[in-house]
Amino acid sequence: MAQRTRTLSEMTWPEVEEAIGRDAGVFIPIGATEQHGYHLPLATDTILATELSYAVADELDFLVAPPIEYGYRSRPLSGGGQGFVGTTSLNARTLMSLVEDVVGALVDQGFKRLALVNWHFENQNFIYEAAYLALERHPDSGARIVLAEHPFAELSQETLDVLFPSGFAGWDVEHAAGMETSLMLHLRPELVIFDRAVDDASERHPWYDVLPVPDDFVPESGTLWKATQASDRQGKVAWEEIVAQFRSAVATEVSPAKDKAPGV
Repeated sequence: MAQRTRTLSEMTWPEVEEAIGRDAGVFIPIGATEQHGYHLPLATDTILATELSYAVADELDFLVAPPIEYGYRSRPLSGGGQGFVGTTSLNARTLMSLVEDVVGALVDQGFKRLALVNWHFENQNFIYEAAYLALERHPDSGARIVLAEHPFAELSQETLDVLFPSGFAGWDVEHAAGMETSLMLHLRPELVIFDRAVDDASERHPWYDVLPVPDDFVPESGTLWKATQASDRQGKVAWEEIVAQFRSAVATEVSPAKDKAPGV
């Protein structure tokens, strides 16, 4: 049976059954519905996780499951916090239960090659625990999961120099700033209102958090650093390296020929 689409939700059940039979894998994109400044859509994290999944789905024979479009609550020093309209988040228990149930259901159906593709910084650790618990429930499944919780964590210095010509201030303040804006300009320019982009920062950005959130932890725009320096060219350079690193990780850890011992 020919592979008509890589989108799991557009397939019929016999098509999914055939894909499982040939040991196709499945990506689960995980993002958020979160403010991204004056110029980027609320779905930015979900879009980037989904685009990364599709970028390698054909060559690695993976399907792309429906994305999880709600993430853990936005934290002020890395996402601007919960005070912006539109930001709609889950608590940790709900996110973990959702991811655990989705992963468990896919493993129960017979998928043995899975990858969680996350873009929302605050989802880290919670989705790891959820995947761990899902595999605990299926100890004899032979399934193996790649957890790409931070798929841009190891960009080369050369790429960082292209992305951040005035210097790299850290991933925590890159929310709605140079890299995400550049990637969206490269991948989904029709969704970027670039003339509204601003360079902004919180008055204070300490190494610790405080609750209730102090007003001076959150910039008015929701952009945590420099968005106006972004460009399609910078996005292309970064995207090509992100895709290459992700492709290598998935091919190394969950290729069809890999011995699939249970566990993460």
